Amino acid sequence: MESGKLRRAYGEVLAEVDAGGFGPPPDGQLSAEQIVAHLAANDELMVEATEAVLAGSPFAYYDLETIHRPQVDALVGECGGLDGLATLLRATSQKLCTLTDRLGLAAETPVDTHLREGYDLNVDEPLPWGRTLDLHATVHLPKHLSQLRLLRR
Repeated sequence: MESGKLRRAYGEVLAEVDAGGFGPPPDGQLSAEQIVAHLAANDELMVEATEAVLAGSPFAYYDLETIHRPQVDALVGECGGLDGLATLLRATSQKLCTLTDRLGLAAETPVDTHLREGYDLNVDEPLPWGRTLDLHATVHLPKHLSQLRLLRR
C-alpha cells in the first residue's frame, strides 16, 4: 500500500489551515483549532493501529470524535493555537503516511474498526486496515476540510 491519496488529502487540509482566517463555529460545532487537534489525536490512534498491524498484534481502532473531546481541548491549549496545531498535524500525518508506505500486504490485515461520520459512514466491524486508511483519506479528511472551509470568515 502506498500513501499518495492520504498525503494529498492531508495536503489539502494543511493548505486550508495555513490559509487561516477562520471565524467562530456555529453552536455545537468544532472550531478550526479543535478540528486540527481532533485530526492530530486521531492520527495518533491510527499510528498505533498501523504499528500494531506491522508488528502482527491485534488492535481495535475507534474514531472517538465525540468521546475524546477533553483530549482535543487539551491539545488546543498545549499547542498554543492554530500554528502549533498545524505543526503537530504535519508531524502526525507524516508519521502515519510513512507507516502506510511500509504496510504492503499487511494492509489486508483485518482490524476491528468503529467509525461514524454522521449519516455518511457507520462502520462497526473488522475491516482490512488499508480500507480504513482509504476511508480516512476519502471520507474523514474531506469532511473536516469542508468544515474548515465553512469556518472561513
